[in-house]
Amino acid sequence: MSKKMDIAADGIDETLFTFAEYDARSAELGGYSNYAYWRSTWQAILKNRAAFVLLVIITGLLLFTMIQPYLPYQKLPTEIYLDPITKMQLRNHQPCAEHWFGTNSIGQDLWARIWSGTRTSLYIGVMVGLLTAIIGIIIGALWGYVRKLERFFTEIYNVFDNIPTTVILVLLTYMMRPSLSTLIFAMCITGWLNVSRLIRNLIVIIRDREYNLASRCLGTPTGRVITKNLLPYLVSVIMLRIALAIPLAIGSEVFLTYIGLGLPVDTPSLGNLINEGRLVMMSSSLRYQLFFPAIVISIITISFYVMGNAFGDAADPRNHV
Repeated sequence: MSKKMDIAADGIDETLFTFAEYDARSAELGGYSNYAYWRSTWQAILKNRAAFVLLVIITGLLLFTMIQPYLPYQKLPTEIYLDPITKMQLRNHQPCAEHWFGTNSIGQDLWARIWSGTRTSLYIGVMVGLLTAIIGIIIGALWGYVRKLERFFTEIYNVFDNIPTTVILVLLTYMMRPSLSTLIFAMCITGWLNVSRLIRNLIVIIRDREYNLASRCLGTPTGRVITKNLLPYLVSVIMLRIALAIPLAIGSEVFLTYIGLGLPVDTPSLGNLINEGRLVMMSSSLRYQLFFPAIVISIITISFYVMGNAFGDAADPRNHV
C-alpha cells in the first residue's frame, strides 16, 4: 500500500505498473530443463548415418527372422525334399523359384535352414551376451569397489584366465550332452572374464572421488553406491560390451562347429551351415551353400560391431553437455 502511495506522490500513472505476486510453483519451474539423457543419446545415434542404416538393416533382419516361419509357402528346415521326376533326394539343387537358396547335400531347403539357423545363432548370441555382461558387471563392481574381496576375485580371475578358453570349451562339450544350453554354459563360463576386468579397472579409477567418499561418510549402503554412483557412469562401456558380445558368441559357435564340438547336425545354426558349405566349397557350382550363410553372419557381426561402438560413444556421459 505504501508503494502505491509513493508512486502516486511522484505523479506516475499507477495503471502502467503491476506488482508481481510470488508463486512457489513458478519459482520451481524456473530451474526446469527439458534435457533427457536417453533422448540425447538417441539423437546422437541418428546423426551417425552408418550406424542408423545398419540399425535399420539389422532390425529388418531380426523381424523377418522371427516371422519367416509364419509366412505362406515356407518350407521346413529339417525336411528332405525329393526330386519329382526321379523320386530321389533333391541333392545340391541350384537356387530356383521353388528353392530360393537351393538345397544341401541331402535335399534340405537352404532358405528355411538359413533363417532357422539365424534364429538359433541369434538366441545363443543374445543369451551369452546378456549372461556374460550381468555376471561380469556384478563381479567387476564388487571386485573394484569392495577392497576385502579384491584378493579373492583376483585369484579366481587368474585361475580361469590361465586356462585356455578353447580347452575349457572342449572339455565341457565332451562332458555334457551337445545342446543349446551346453553351448551357452560353456561360453559363459569364461566369457565374463574380460567384462569383469574392464569394469573393475574403471571402478578403481572413480571409486575414491569426492561424491563417493561423501556417500560412504553418510552411511550409504555398498549396493546403492555401486548402482547409483558407479554403474551409471559406465553405462556406455556396459552397452558396448553387450553389443560386442553378441557377434563374438556367434563367432565362437561357428568355431566350435568347425572343430566338431558345436550343436548337433540336426539343429540348424549358422555354424552348422557354414561348416556344411566349407565341405563343398571346392566345387564352384556348390559354393552358394557357403556364400549365403556367410553373407548373413557378416551382416549380423558388422552391424552389431558398428552399432555397439556408435551407441557407446553416444551414451558416454562425457559427450553429453
